[in-house]
Amino acid sequence: MSQGLGKNQQKLLLLLLGGLSLSLSRNPRQYFKTLKAIGKGWNEIDRQALKNAIAGLYKSKFLEEKENKDGSLTIILTENGKRKALTYQLDEMEIKKPEKWDKKWRIILFDIPDKKRKERNALRHHLKKIGFYKYQESVFVHPFDCKDEMDYLIEFYNLRRFVRFVVADQLDNELELMVHFRLPMN
Repeated sequence: MSQGLGKNQQKLLLLLLGGLSLSLSRNPRQYFKTLKAIGKGWNEIDRQALKNAIAGLYKSKFLEEKENKDGSLTIILTENGKRKALTYQLDEMEIKKPEKWDKKWRIILFDIPDKKRKERNALRHHLKKIGFYKYQESVFVHPFDCKDEMDYLIEFYNLRRFVRFVVADQLDNELELMVHFRLPMN
């Protein structure tokens, strides 16, 4: 299967990543009874689409099944499935703008070796996508709290030892940054 997954497959991966375990009986009636009991997230996926999504995820090796003693099956995410689900969470990441700016700058500094060029470029891409200002080639700035988002990115790309997170009270070109981020000047 290609890299891009359908919306139902994305939703299924995210729900499973979120700790949902889906036990499926070999009996189709029990299978749908279980699905019906799961709730809201599943209500948006029709039965045939769900079957197709699950089949596609098996084919992509994002899911595997474990047979339980009672004859039911439990669907679990493989490591590749977890990574793929995290990618979808990554694509939806955004930094929340607080009502009032705390007048601090969040600075991401990194020195990532060439052998990790792909990860370095992906990190740059995500930093730009979520609104960071490119201060220098490996230095990005943002005015709002984003420690959790940065921890997530750094862990996702396994770059902890190459990336530093700094909170600063002022920068020498902060006026330019305030204009860029449309922050109040007072």
